[in-house]
Amino acid sequence: MNRSLAASIRVLLSTCLALAATLAVAADPAGETLKAVKARNVFVIGYLQDAYPMSFVNKEGQPAGYSIDLCLAIAEDVSKAAGLDSIKIKFVPLKLEERFDAVATGKVDIECGTSTMTLSRMKKVDFTNTIFLDGGSFLVKKGSAISSIPALVDETVAVIPGTTTEKSLREALAKKFVKAKVMEVKNHAEGMAALESGTAGAYASDRVLLVGLLLSTKNTENFAMMNEQFSYEPYGFAVRRNDADFRLVANTALARLSRTGQVFKIFDHWFGAIGKPNPGLLSMYLINAIPE
Repeated sequence: MNRSLAASIRVLLSTCLALAATLAVAADPAGETLKAVKARNVFVIGYLQDAYPMSFVNKEGQPAGYSIDLCLAIAEDVSKAAGLDSIKIKFVPLKLEERFDAVATGKVDIECGTSTMTLSRMKKVDFTNTIFLDGGSFLVKKGSAISSIPALVDETVAVIPGTTTEKSLREALAKKFVKAKVMEVKNHAEGMAALESGTAGAYASDRVLLVGLLLSTKNTENFAMMNEQFSYEPYGFAVRRNDADFRLVANTALARLSRTGQVFKIFDHWFGAIGKPNPGLLSMYLINAIPE
């Protein structure tokens, strides 16, 4: 073998080794959530503070809700998967506009709120299996003439920007050629204030959150919810992309809740005053009951 050929082979081998090392780093999940949890002995849960009854702060100042209960069940499986006898849980309050960045950057290990799974959001985060099914609707004042999308002509509709509800609302208005003013509000409290003061004729959000607002407001009798549903909102918990091991742990816990029927106890605790799971939600629970 001449020196020129040997030198070429050495260069080629060096390049291949460097490429292999680069690929190994790229294949290593950015989050590796289970390793991070084990190293710090803390499972970090991101949550919303005002999304009653899904994710909110209760009278004792603690995170609570349907989503929180599901994530606490996931925490038990995370502890076992990380090889820990016990695990500490840290709750981090998140704003709607920062929740996916918080997951992607590792600020939180999982986001337990009311996030609708969309393909565009999957460019930044992954999602667990579906945890709830919902749809967009409106709250109006009792006695209002607003009863459907067409009735919103020349009316003002309040909605939180950057949500799937806002996008679906604008699409629904355009589809039915309804000219209405869409007023952006920061949160549910501001949306309800706009509705109560008359600044807005309707407040748009997911039905479960609107029901929560009705149950928690002091003047429930002053408001009504429209029957019309203008969007499909499948909720999931946001987790970091390319972290299959952690996602499997989360889905295993969710599947067990469905198989054992524990999820119905959680549902009844938070929604018993409203009624039983609708056929769509029952089907979702059945689909989620994946065998071990």
